[in-house]
Amino acid sequence: MARVALVGAGPGDPGLITVRGLELLTAADVVVTDFLVDNRLKQLIPEGVDIVDVGKRPGATPSHSQDAINRELIQLSRSHGLVVRLKGGDPFLFGRGGEEVDALLAAGISVEVVPGVTSALAGPAYAGVPVTHRGLADGYIVITGHRHADVPLDYDWSALVASKLTIVVLMGVAGRRLIAGALLAAGMSPTTPTVVIESVTWPQERSIRTTIGELAGEEIRSPAVIIIGATAGLRLDWRGSLPLAGSSIHLLRPFDPNDGLATKLRQEGAAVIQSPAIEIHDPSDGGRALHDAMHNIEQYDWLVFTSKNGVERALREVVDLRRLANIKIAVIGSGTRTALQRYRVGSDLMPAEFIGEALVDSFPNGPGRVLFPRARVAREVVPDGLRAKGWSVDVVEAYQICIPPPLMTGEIASAMDVTVFTAASTVTGYREQYPGVRPKRAVAIGPVTADRLRDLGAEQIVVADQYSVEGLAEVIRGLVSSLAHG
Repeated sequence: MARVALVGAGPGDPGLITVRGLELLTAADVVVTDFLVDNRLKQLIPEGVDIVDVGKRPGATPSHSQDAINRELIQLSRSHGLVVRLKGGDPFLFGRGGEEVDALLAAGISVEVVPGVTSALAGPAYAGVPVTHRGLADGYIVITGHRHADVPLDYDWSALVASKLTIVVLMGVAGRRLIAGALLAAGMSPTTPTVVIESVTWPQERSIRTTIGELAGEEIRSPAVIIIGATAGLRLDWRGSLPLAGSSIHLLRPFDPNDGLATKLRQEGAAVIQSPAIEIHDPSDGGRALHDAMHNIEQYDWLVFTSKNGVERALREVVDLRRLANIKIAVIGSGTRTALQRYRVGSDLMPAEFIGEALVDSFPNGPGRVLFPRARVAREVVPDGLRAKGWSVDVVEAYQICIPPPLMTGEIASAMDVTVFTAASTVTGYREQYPGVRPKRAVAIGPVTADRLRDLGAEQIVVADQYSVEGLAEVIRGLVSSLAHG
């Protein structure tokens, strides 16, 4: 049965999509997106699902008319089980969702609409401005500052002023002089509080507090939300009560709603972007060498793992864990050990320092055989060091590390307060994704990663002692605290 779901993606932060919206997004057969849909949210779309971009860029000639988008949705619904139309904000608030639903129903297609968090409410909320407040405003009104085909804004400005409602303007940056002038001409006091929030829920979000009389002269960057009225004079700075308020953190790993570190940082007030500098792909031989090695695992004395990816790829090949009974296992890092424990397998050796040199130093002398499943390209410290201690080491490709396209601009990446590098390979990925960009402050997972960062030109680098949620959070708190105190 043909089925299309119009899903509100929210204002930007991928954490603000609804539960139902996320359910549909992860079940989609094809996703049709808008320009304002955050690239981080697209990471949740299952691998292999087609993404069709029909977004209209500001200032550009639309490559897709609304009629063309309607036809595209109808056509896709006839060749896919579930089409998700992912729209920025809320589908029915200046998103032309009504036109799309009308066309789909007329074509006999089943439709579901999932409301989204609109920037008209998220912007004021994040800025500490309630759109209604007892004694100040009994309601609010949302208007557009730009009409289709540049049709003039012919609101009843006098009625808007007389209503004493909070006025929220979307798409009003270019027309702010006209809007301010019309409201002033209709009798609004020039001292009426006005707040502008740029890039709502993004790390580069900025609030500008002004008045309607001064709005025309403010330097404002699109996209932005404009709030006009008595409530705009309130400063309910709820984010300022949190320890990481005002800070922006870049985690170089994929967006995951269940990421423990990202969740903790957000709970403490940080704006967090999760975007991977590397991607894990299948081994170049399709996994044949790893399959053969793990199916002859009894011939080895030790298994060595230096990443959770190696653990997961290798242990998938073990049908009966009893085959590991006489094999000792060495790991680097608590994250690798945790991945091992998820398979109910313990480790026999983990060095205090999470680097290859420390593993070699703490490893016993040979002889014997060692199996080392790892990335296709990696440092040779571990295999060379173990061979020097008398071991026969079989290095097997368990996965490949590739560099994906960046999910944000170099300008945004360079503006992040703290960037967390979770492996030495993420430094390489970051350099390729953002040429010429040096992170302001960097957290490195171990000294090897720190050395790579120095080669990149990073100046303020902190090495995390423990690769754990609390350990990393503590390091980040320290960096943010030093930022706050100059």
